[in-house]
Amino acid sequence: MPTLGDRIRKIRKQQKITLEALAGSELTKGMLSLIENNKANPSMESLNYIADQLGVDVSELLEEVSTQDLREVLEKAELLFNTKYEDLTDEYEQIIDLIEPCVPKLTQGYEAARLLELYSRCISLKDKEYSLKLLKQVALMYEQLNLTTKRAEIGTFFALVPYTNHNYQEALNILLSERSQLEMNPLWIDPLSRLDYDYLEAVFYFAVGQHEDAIDKMEKAIAYSNKHKIFKQVDNLYRLATAHAMMATDEEKKEYYLQKLLAYSEFAEDEDSKIFISYANIHYLTSFKKLYKEADQLYNDTFKVRIQNKLFAPYFLLERGKTLYGLHQFEDALKKLEAVEISSITHHPFDLSIFYEKDAYAALCYMELGQQAKALEAAQFAIDNINKMPDSPYKAFIKETYDKVQGGM
Repeated sequence: MPTLGDRIRKIRKQQKITLEALAGSELTKGMLSLIENNKANPSMESLNYIADQLGVDVSELLEEVSTQDLREVLEKAELLFNTKYEDLTDEYEQIIDLIEPCVPKLTQGYEAARLLELYSRCISLKDKEYSLKLLKQVALMYEQLNLTTKRAEIGTFFALVPYTNHNYQEALNILLSERSQLEMNPLWIDPLSRLDYDYLEAVFYFAVGQHEDAIDKMEKAIAYSNKHKIFKQVDNLYRLATAHAMMATDEEKKEYYLQKLLAYSEFAEDEDSKIFISYANIHYLTSFKKLYKEADQLYNDTFKVRIQNKLFAPYFLLERGKTLYGLHQFEDALKKLEAVEISSITHHPFDLSIFYEKDAYAALCYMELGQQAKALEAAQFAIDNINKMPDSPYKAFIKETYDKVQGGM
């Protein structure tokens, strides 16, 4: 940690003040040099004088971590935290290492609260209980600073912790409770955080099988976004609406929301939304229409760079395996299906159900190749996973496949 002398010298140099100018009429240049080099301790009177000369509060000189120091750490941490998912490597570990030495001193002020928040979010990947304990402290700090929007963000994170553990009802209950508390605060009028809550509420309602509530919340959020020309979460809302339309086999609505998403992607230059559109069209052909030749053509027409996208690559790989099965290329299909890995950031029951289809398709491939024991093993694995999920077309397909494999024994 920087010493008192280090902090004085650092601030002086930042302000481009010479030793002589800082010493002024009250101190000598030599004495100030001794103080900066930690060879002499200033009296409280001298310390107040130095602080006045530097234009800072004396507490900033006395703190083991000054506000300026925290700002510099925060700037580095924010850059790391905002790394795109595509480019993520060990940035969260770097954030932990960067902030951890400061944690005991993060007690007040915006910089301290934000640093503690970033640290808590990153440490949650290792220790969720400790993370939640720290985030409760962060929430209190934001409340004391009257930063209602930042406090609202913490509320969504409280709900996301059980969600990532697949405790969906608990996640919904926490989100509704946090929202209820926020809505009692007349200062919470931020439309951006409102849309965050609307989107997550719809996601969680779908996760617990309350589809009507989910659709109502989702459609109201889209209407609110369009009315107020606010585009935060609108891409995620359109993706959610598209997914629901596909599962309801409502092709008209699917096309409507994909067109909306396309318009948004072009306006915002959002490549992820364009990739999702390609994926959604292929997925609809394989999972819902069973039109594998058409899916194959669309896959080949899709830019390869999109398929290599880190976030979507497992989805496209799964679709390729399903398509090859439909084209009777069973061994090639198995190679693709076996290479599919469920990402650690995949938590929603619908996304998980999509990936659980891979074992059902593997079972069908094994059946076609006359490997009944492997077919039954894959089908059993798929049914064990899907039984925990809410009802969906994916669940119905897996159960149908399981019965087919059982009947073929």
